Amino acid sequence: MNENIELVEHIYKDSEMSVYTLSDLSDKLKEKDNKIKGSIEDILHGYEGFLRDAKTYLEEKGKPLSKTPMMAKMGARMGIKKEVKSDNSDSSIADLLIQGVSMGSIDMEKKIKAYEKEVDKEQLMLAKKFLKFQQETIEKLKKYL
Repeated sequence: MNENIELVEHIYKDSEMSVYTLSDLSDKLKEKDNKIKGSIEDILHGYEGFLRDAKTYLEEKGKPLSKTPMMAKMGARMGIKKEVKSDNSDSSIADLLIQGVSMGSIDMEKKIKAYEKEVDKEQLMLAKKFLKFQQETIEKLKKYL
């Protein structure tokens, strides 16, 4: 497989799952009085932008878009529902999100290191921008801990 496509596909899959998860979380918090809601919306919009960019690139290359498996989405939805039901404090939600974003950023860092010599400059810049967004997201969420 072309390394450019594989790298951008990783961004697409991570962004798609993040958009799904953050949208679900945002819906669950709609009627609640959490201060973190604005940050969640900002982070969601950031992931939506990366999702659009990755989708455009993959479509231009004729690569079929693979969706996140339904079981993974259901697992995430159930985890969010359980977490919000047991403790919907800003601290608890921030902790949950930091864990998820951290896993994604570690994976992205590994992909960048594995492909940085093989991929085009444009895709490498997108991947680095995505990683930076994830790292900034973690820092933004720390204020709620």
